[in-house]
Amino acid sequence: MQGGVRKRGDNWYYYFEAGKVNGKRKKIERKGGSTKKEAQIALRNAIAEFEQKGNTILESNISASDYLDYWFKNYVLINCKYNTQQYYRGIIDNHIKPYFGSYKLKQISSKSLQEFLNKKFLDGFSKSSISNFNGVLQKAFRMAVDPYNFIKKNPASSIHLPKFDESLKDDKLKVISRDDFYKIIARFPEGSSFYIPLQIAFHTGMRASEVCGLTWDYVDLDKRIIKVRQILILKGSTIEFGTPKTTSSNRDILIGETLVDILKKHKKRQEKNKQDYQEHYMNSNFVCTKENGQVITMNTLKYLSRVVNYELCINFNFHSLRHTHATMLLESGANPKDVQKRLGHNRIATTLDTYSHVTETMEKSTINLFEQFLKK
Repeated sequence: MQGGVRKRGDNWYYYFEAGKVNGKRKKIERKGGSTKKEAQIALRNAIAEFEQKGNTILESNISASDYLDYWFKNYVLINCKYNTQQYYRGIIDNHIKPYFGSYKLKQISSKSLQEFLNKKFLDGFSKSSISNFNGVLQKAFRMAVDPYNFIKKNPASSIHLPKFDESLKDDKLKVISRDDFYKIIARFPEGSSFYIPLQIAFHTGMRASEVCGLTWDYVDLDKRIIKVRQILILKGSTIEFGTPKTTSSNRDILIGETLVDILKKHKKRQEKNKQDYQEHYMNSNFVCTKENGQVITMNTLKYLSRVVNYELCINFNFHSLRHTHATMLLESGANPKDVQKRLGHNRIATTLDTYSHVTETMEKSTINLFEQFLKK
């Protein structure tokens, strides 16, 4: 980019040509000083600033730690949901910064990033965790090149996940049997704070945050539909509503007569509790509440999981009910596309990959049906 200087009156001015506006040339002219030399220096500085507009941090000075904070503030906080923000923050603060934080961003090589992933592998981290570490590195370093222009080349572009021995992988989902579910219900029967969350998750496959965030205005007992439109978010001790995980997670779930009857009884019980507690009732529109109206949160459900694991000796977490619901549907012959919609998966491939152990059973059943047809 070229420009020039000229004298007007007692002062020197610099000028240069900027981008075109509406097809017309745009010229920038500013006072540069009282001498020609001052104006020439001001011209060079102005052109450099113009060409580097927005790059307020010099590449040679920014550390990996500062850049990750910059990326988190300018990308993650703006584009990601709260739970994802918290998860990325944990990866950055607990794993990436302790390893790379003191280095300058431009010093980090593909070799050092690969060594980082390899070390996490040797330390015993799961494939899922290492994939998440890799995902953060890939996104952050790609954006460091474009649009942020902090570095010229993305060192993460050539790294890869360590190879896991698939034969040693325990990829079985936590799926409980119907008998185990009845044992859990016997431990937390009707009237218990956990009875309704358990029944909703078992009968719908909803996620914990969706169950806890469910309010009565999204439950139509006449049409037998639960509408998933919001989730519960915990920000410290503050409870807020958030949007579901993906666009497909916004869904209408048809429910059966069994759950409808359970919810009708529960709604009457809530009304009675309101009368009994009067001004001490924590009035809310949440479906899943304690006797005094206090909302059940995901943290509350962790206690439920501990009791089931250690007292009932059942390998369980609340997400097990989602897997159990899907598995039972597929094993009963439900169309995988319908299960995908019910669970709120974006792609049918997600459903089929997650429940591949079930689809293998379905394939055997299919060939058995074909063999039976041939024998007729």
